[in-house]
Order: sequence, then C-alpha cells, then structure tokens
Amino acid sequence: MNGFMGGIYKLCEWIMRLAYINLVWILFTILGLGFLGFFPATISMFTIVRKWLMGFDEIPVFKTFWDSYKKDFLKGNLLGVFILVAGYILYIDIHFLRSTDSFINVLYYPTLLLCLGFILTLCYVFPTFVHFNVTVFQVVKNSFLIMLMNPLSTIMMVIGSLTIYMLMTTLPGLIPLFGGSALAFVIMWSAFLAFTRIERQRQTTTSE
Repeated sequence: MNGFMGGIYKLCEWIMRLAYINLVWILFTILGLGFLGFFPATISMFTIVRKWLMGFDEIPVFKTFWDSYKKDFLKGNLLGVFILVAGYILYIDIHFLRSTDSFINVLYYPTLLLCLGFILTLCYVFPTFVHFNVTVFQVVKNSFLIMLMNPLSTIMMVIGSLTIYMLMTTLPGLIPLFGGSALAFVIMWSAFLAFTRIERQRQTTTSE
C-alpha cells in the first residue's frame, strides 16, 4: 500500500506491534518474579525492536522473545545487579552529601553530575547489550563512550523519553499497552543512529 492509506496502515501496524510486545514484556517480567524477570524481559524487548528497525518485520515475536529471554537470563540479571548496586551507591552518596554540613559537601554537585552521566549511560545500556556481543563490563563501558560521542542521539533519547513520560502520565491507561515498548522504540531508534554513525566512521577509517 502506498500514499496516505499506506502510511495509516504502517502506523496501525506499529501500534499493534508495540502493544503486543509490551504485553509480552509484562508477562515475562511477572514470570521472572519481577526483579529476576525485568532485565531479561527488557533485553528481549529491545532485541525484538532492534530487529524490527533493521527491517525483519516477519520474525516470530513470541519465539524470538523467549529464545532471547532464556539465552540472556543470567547475563541480563548480572547487568541488572550492577546497575542497581551502582545506582544505590550514587543515591546514598547524594543523600549523604545533601544532608551533611561538613567540608565534603563541596562534592554534592560533582556527584550530581556523575548521577546525570550514569542516567544517560543507562539509556544506551540495553541497545548496546543487544547490538554488540560483549561482556557486561564492556556493555557499560561502551554505553558510556557512545553516550559521550553522540550528543545528538542522547538529546533525542532524552526528548523522546520525556515526551512518552508526559503522554503516559496524561493518559495512564496507555501504560499497560505502550509504557515499555514505546520507550524501547525511541531509545533503540536513537541508539541505532549512533551505532550506524560509529560503523560508518569505522569503515571510513579502515578504508583509509
């Protein structure tokens, strides 16, 4: 289908895809008892979204999701533990520095800046995990470096995420259908632009 009706059809198709993958994501998160299921399920959702963005429209969604969930269950939870521990340490540091009157209070704003860098790095963690076959440590390291090297993609992620947040808070009934998948789409799409740019630079450097 071409033209206006073709565009409407594509839009409806993406809406149905995102609603379906969001429900599957919620299901597998629950099956993993919440904490143990969240990170593998999120990785699996990003795996599906990445394949869609690469043009693999006809993949068996449920089977692909399940295969990714099983394969990355331990590695995904290892990544989750690292993120939660690092986030908790930063939270404790911020809380302590904000409440103290000692000289170390001068570290409050540098720590806030560190927290901002941590949050922006998290935006790239799941896309990097599913796009590159690397260790958990390399996922975090590469996410940080890609975030620094691609400010435009990072800004697009932030704007897109804030837009979705505002939409979901305005229409909370959309959360069960699009709360996770819409965010995954925006983040993966923005990260994919960064990955493509890095790959293009690598090929240019190799050819020279």
